Amino acid sequence: MKKFHVDINCDVGEGVGNEESLLPLISSCNIACGGHTGNYESMTHVVKLAKEYNVLVGAHPSYPDKENFGRVTMKVEHNDLIDSIKRQIYDLEKILRTNQMELHHIKPHGALYNDLAKSEALSEVFLRAIDSYKNSVFLYLPPNSIIKRMAQSRGFRIKNEAFADRSYHQDLSLVSRKLPNAVLNNPKEVLTHLVKMVKKDKVLTIDDKEISIKADTYCLHGDTPNALQILMYLVQELPKQQIQILK
Repeated sequence: MKKFHVDINCDVGEGVGNEESLLPLISSCNIACGGHTGNYESMTHVVKLAKEYNVLVGAHPSYPDKENFGRVTMKVEHNDLIDSIKRQIYDLEKILRTNQMELHHIKPHGALYNDLAKSEALSEVFLRAIDSYKNSVFLYLPPNSIIKRMAQSRGFRIKNEAFADRSYHQDLSLVSRKLPNAVLNNPKEVLTHLVKMVKKDKVLTIDDKEISIKADTYCLHGDTPNALQILMYLVQELPKQQIQILK
C-alpha cells in the first residue's frame, strides 16, 4: 500500500503562546516577523523551539498592519511595502543566524497572501522585495494563483500550499472568514479534508464540488482555538491512513 509523507506547517509567534505544544507535532513553521505581530522576543522564542524540534523555519511577512492583524487589504506605497517586507524577513534572519539556523521559506500572511493570489501589480512588488532569496528559499503559495505563476516564471522555488482547516471555493480561493463554515474546527472534519487532498489530490468545496488540488505543504492555523487538539488527533490518525508527517 502506498505511503505518503506530508509537510504540515503552522503560523506561529502570533501571541497565542502555544508553540511549545505545537512545534513537536509539525514539520515547518511560519514565524510572524513584525508586520501583523511579532517582535524580537517572540521570534527568538519560536526559533529556539524550532531548532530543538527540528522544524523548518519560514518568514511570515505581512502588510505593516498590527491594528488589523494583517487581515485587511492596505494601500501602501510600493517602496514602503518593499522596505517593510525586507525589514521583516531580515529581522528574522538575524535571529536565525544567531542560532545557527537557515531560512527555509517565505509565506505571506493574511490579506497580503490573498491579495497576491489575485494581483499582478502587487505580486510584482512582492517579488521585487524578496528577489535576493530567489535561489535560497522556497515560497509557500496557493496553487492556483497569480503570484505562483509570476514567481515560477522568474525562477523562484515554489511549494504549493493547501489548507487543512479552511474551506475552499471552486476556483480554489479560500472562503472568507466572515462567512459560516470558513474555518474547520472539528478534528475529524480536518482529517477527512486533509486525507482527500493528500491521497486523491482533490478538495471538497464549500458547495460540495470535488475539485483537483495538488499541494506540497498543508497549513493548520496555530491561532485556531483548538489547534493543538486538531494536531494531536492528526498525529494519531494519519498513520492509519498511511500518511506520515515529515520530521
